[in-house]
Amino acid sequence: MPGRNVLIVYAHQEPKSMNGSLKDIVVDVMSKQGCNVVVSDLYTMKFNAAATRNDITGDLCNPQHFSYGIETKEAFKKGCLCEDILEEQRKVHDADLVILQFPLYWFSFPAIMKGWIDRVFVQGFAFDFPGCYETGLLKGKKALLSFTTGGTEEMFSKEGASGDIRYLLWPIQHGIMHFCGFQVLSPQISYAPEYVSEVKRKEMLMNWAQRLENIWEEPPIDCTPPWYFQ
Repeated sequence: MPGRNVLIVYAHQEPKSMNGSLKDIVVDVMSKQGCNVVVSDLYTMKFNAAATRNDITGDLCNPQHFSYGIETKEAFKKGCLCEDILEEQRKVHDADLVILQFPLYWFSFPAIMKGWIDRVFVQGFAFDFPGCYETGLLKGKKALLSFTTGGTEEMFSKEGASGDIRYLLWPIQHGIMHFCGFQVLSPQISYAPEYVSEVKRKEMLMNWAQRLENIWEEPPIDCTPPWYFQ
């Protein structure tokens, strides 16, 4: 939709990878819709994944016993987080839709993307208590996981060796995105692109492009346990 803001948080080392192509399709399709598209290319940015006391630029609340959660919450209130965190928070604040684009590593994010989550989604910015889940501080925004796997769709089924992929996505979709208030859209999963034909890879890209044409009308999934694990 014209004027809407899209943030792509992208974690892959190779621009010509399947992940790179999936990211490029978002930029192309959403830009043609009139959206403002911003890409945080974490590897190109050399984004620091380590959550340390260097993330706070002001005085610590308790220098004798460092607590990252407490210190970053207070630093956010005072505007004393380091600039790379503040810049990413500005991007998230402005975004109507956040797309995380990544290859599945060890049933989870690449470390650099997990570090982005750890450092950017601090208490006071992304959530607070009791402001979480439906009342999370990022409510009103949409979020979507788009990722590639090494295993086939059959491997990630209930009967497959890796189990139902919904179990892998629960900590991310519910425990991070839903926790922070996002409306979580169905994931875009590109299964085993390295092991399929070129025709199949093009089909994956085409399906993604077609989905993006109507992404704003998609309803969010229900992230509550009774629905998720039925």
